[in-house]
Amino acid sequence: MDSDLLELVLMASPVVQMVMLLLLLMSIAAWAVAFAKSYQVKNAMREAKEFENAFWQSEELTALYTRVENQRDNAKGLEIIFADGFKEFMRLQQQGVSEASDLMAGAQRTMKIAFSREADYLEHRLSLLATVGSSAPYIGLFGTVWGVMHAFQSLGNVQHATLASVAPGISEALIATAIGLFAAIPAVIAYNRLSNRVDRLLSEYENFAEGFLTILQRQAHSIESQKNKSFQ
Repeated sequence: MDSDLLELVLMASPVVQMVMLLLLLMSIAAWAVAFAKSYQVKNAMREAKEFENAFWQSEELTALYTRVENQRDNAKGLEIIFADGFKEFMRLQQQGVSEASDLMAGAQRTMKIAFSREADYLEHRLSLLATVGSSAPYIGLFGTVWGVMHAFQSLGNVQHATLASVAPGISEALIATAIGLFAAIPAVIAYNRLSNRVDRLLSEYENFAEGFLTILQRQAHSIESQKNKSFQ
């Protein structure tokens, strides 16, 4: 069976062979991205949980911030969102900003930028899976249509067309559709699965940011009240 399949591929027209090769490369790329992104998202979820536990168990945010900054090159995810927000909050405070709204606006804006960068990092290359999943069946169908046209065209030189003379050409053409589906189905499954996990992880990032901003808000109001008392 395998040898017959290989023979059909080798006997296919050059255009159909090019389509098969393209689909094979797309399938390999999709599998590579799927495995790499699965590993990346799995690590990101684990690191987010570990940092969130460390954050809520920490009694002094300054010490936690110092630890994250000392490992800035290896920091990612929640660590970056926390460090950038806390850094901006302290910078504004050191510049003499005492209005709670100004302190919160600066920290929130910086955290939103950090969140966007982390979201781009997590979603990077997911579009390739979507592209393979949506385009591979049509590319395979193109190869099939071309192969069928080629098969019927070759019958023009045959005086008595039989099923035996038509079947090999049709089989060659249908392989392109089969390969297209083989490339598309895993890509769609991987895309849906990874997109769902990334969305859940980003939702965890947002929930953490909201909790962190609540803590900063209390500190900002404390700074503002102390400033107002000093003027009284």
